[in-house]
Order: sequence, then structure tokens, then C-alpha cells
Amino acid sequence: MNGVYTFAATTTVVIDECLVVEFRVHDDDCPLADATRAAGIEIDAQPPQLRADGYALLSFTAPESERFATALDADDRIRYLHLARVDGRQNGRCLSKQPCVVHDLVSAGLIVESLRYREGSATVTGAVVGHDVLRGVLDTAGETVGVALERAYPLQTDDEGAIATRWNVTPRQEEALRAAVERGYFTVPRGATAAEVADDLDISKSAFIERLHRGQHALFSQLFA
Repeated sequence: MNGVYTFAATTTVVIDECLVVEFRVHDDDCPLADATRAAGIEIDAQPPQLRADGYALLSFTAPESERFATALDADDRIRYLHLARVDGRQNGRCLSKQPCVVHDLVSAGLIVESLRYREGSATVTGAVVGHDVLRGVLDTAGETVGVALERAYPLQTDDEGAIATRWNVTPRQEEALRAAVERGYFTVPRGATAAEVADDLDISKSAFIERLHRGQHALFSQLFA
């Protein structure tokens, strides 16, 4: 989908190419990644902000975990760790003197939408605008050990695209879920069979069921995490 960015009253630039990309990062040697490995938990983080003094500001939210807090506090790369407990979770901020792979991806042009650390690895989802930026981000990822491109798809500006990005389902999984809801597949009694919904999507029954189950797994994994 086209995106329109207005820089001045008389200047409008139309962006024709905008993709959502997802990277998996292993062995980044990032303090947050190491702490999740030590604690065996999953946390959500904001993109690190590199400061003029060379430190990176890290902001995150995590389940309450003494092991996680202890691992961060004991890490020599961390300064000024602050944790606040809210509704059974920990909101944290700290400074880190260890640059992360995410810094390189952002410098290459990645606009980070979500950053999740789990047991030593990171999943980074963001947007890239334009072919040249995409090539730069992919080249940076390719030159970095432990970074793999998981998926890429066109950014959508409507509600459907927002749902796919928020809940980490693929466009085909979202299509199957939407069709199932609209046709009453989940109602009691059912308004349509799996075969009927599959016919609407012009795919096989087995393909529909597989996409539906994968989409449900992605949704439920995040709802009940």
C-alpha cells in the first residue's frame, strides 16, 4: 500500500514500497537477551536509544522474576537499573554499554515496531520504506552472525494489516481467521463447515484447517502468555 508523508505545506512525498520484516536474532550478546536466558522468561522491549555518551537506553516490561532482576543487576554492562512493579509485571529502564544488533538494523533504516526477547534470543519486527532501505537492512542482517529473516510482507495501512502486525499472524492465517468468523464457523451451531469456508477462500479444506490452527496458536500464545 502507498504511504504519504508530508514534510512541508507544499511538499508531499509518496512512498510506493513499504514492507514489514521480521528478524530472529540469536547470540546477540545483549544484556536483555542474556538475562532472559538466565531467567527463562520472555520480555517486551522498546527499541534501544543510543546516547551521545555511547550508552544505550533500554526500556522493557517483563513478568515479575527475581532471577531476571538479579541477572541484570549483576551484569557489568548495565548501569542505573530501575524496576517498578505494576499489576504483576516489572517495568524497567537502564543504561547499557553493550551495543546490540538492533542498533545496526535501525541505523540501516529499520523502523522497529516490536522487540521481544525470549530465553536468549530476540524477535524484531519493523518496517522498511523503499527498495534501497530494504536492501541496506537485509545486507546488514546478512553480514551479522546470528540474524535470520523470518518473514516479510507488504505493509497495509488498513485495520487488517494492523491486526496481522499486532498479533503476529501471517496474512494468510488472518484471512482464514476472518473468513471463519464471518461465515460463523466458530458459532454454536456452526454456520459453515470447514469445507465451505475453504471453498470461499479457494483453497483446500486441509490448507484452511492448517492456517486456522496456526493462526489460533499464534493468538492464544500471546493472549495467555
